Amino acid sequence: MQLKETFEKVKRASKSLALLSDERRNEILNAVADAIIYNKVRILEANALDLAKMSKENPLYDRLQLTDSRLEGIASDMRNVATLPSPLGHITKQKTLPNGLRLCRVSVPFGVIGMIYEARPNVTFDVFSLCFKSGNACVLKGGKDADCSNREEVALIHEILEKYDVNPDVVALLSATHEATGEMLNAVGYVDLCIPRGGRKLIDFVRDTARIPVIETGAGVVNTYFDKDGDLEMGKAIINNAKTRRVSVCNALDCLIIHENRLSDLPALCEKMAEKNVIIYADEKAYTALDGKYPYLEPATEDSFGTEFMDYKMAIKTVASLDEALAHIDENGSGHSEAIITLNEEAARKFQAHVDAACVYWNAPTSFTDGAQFGLGAEIGISTQKLGPRGPMALEEICTYKWLIEGEGQIRS
Repeated sequence: MQLKETFEKVKRASKSLALLSDERRNEILNAVADAIIYNKVRILEANALDLAKMSKENPLYDRLQLTDSRLEGIASDMRNVATLPSPLGHITKQKTLPNGLRLCRVSVPFGVIGMIYEARPNVTFDVFSLCFKSGNACVLKGGKDADCSNREEVALIHEILEKYDVNPDVVALLSATHEATGEMLNAVGYVDLCIPRGGRKLIDFVRDTARIPVIETGAGVVNTYFDKDGDLEMGKAIINNAKTRRVSVCNALDCLIIHENRLSDLPALCEKMAEKNVIIYADEKAYTALDGKYPYLEPATEDSFGTEFMDYKMAIKTVASLDEALAHIDENGSGHSEAIITLNEEAARKFQAHVDAACVYWNAPTSFTDGAQFGLGAEIGISTQKLGPRGPMALEEICTYKWLIEGEGQIRS
């Protein structure tokens, strides 16, 4: 394993994080946040090198791009993480056995977290802040599209860590190669947990290849159901926000499901999306309702449903009942985020009880599926699996626990 020396260094460095107080961690996080703003020209120049290699028409361009305002937001999120309570040392269970043994279950870091991600340079800072705050070292494996940005960011983090006499090996960035991904996924004994963050192809590869524990995140095929009792004005705002706020993120709307009794409202529901040139792939009934009233209209195909577009594209499915909408989500959803727009509480409660997803909304857009929006600080990813964390993963979700047992010489019979 060519990267064994790197993994060994990170593993050794992870032990030193236990010696840092929460106050010291917070001080360092704030220093890195300050450095992001002070060195924004340097970061943006590196990001420009990455952007120059990608077409602006590529849906990933928006994910890849850093701006002054986005760096301000990243620094703000890091400062926010510094203000959060430490997730470490929490007693989650304690008891005294009949034999007098005292048991205590306490939260501790995983140790080393491996993060695999694509064209998302913001993830580098987000992962560092959450891992550092929770006492975890991290091994980062970014995609080649963001390699210049990632390297500049990690170099900046290392500079601050060295300034504060912290071993910089607590953060390592691997080369942006397929081989490096394979080595991380086989780093048994060095990487305690791997979190892939990207499209379905990446996540499937990690799940099928890894010999270390994995938590699946990222891929989101997102549906919103406009019920027969949905409010039109509310629906217009929610649907437009869910689809067009940022099309390249995993919580963006992919398919609008509409009750056939509300097809006459479909042109109004879609009107604002025409301003962003959203292409709509409509089934037969929806196509008829929009024909001549929406400029970017195409007939849906089988591939239109169950697709994560990450672009200014959206499918529309017409249903005759709530049950039919639920069946469509069962077949085409990814377990990420789903929403219903309705004034009928009974329908909403049934939707929320039935839908099998990490986040299920009633009269709100799926764009809120985000660690910062949930009040968790930054996020390391959105887990779509059921074993372990589910939904936005932040500080508590990247900790585990251990049992502490105290006695006075008891022995087992």
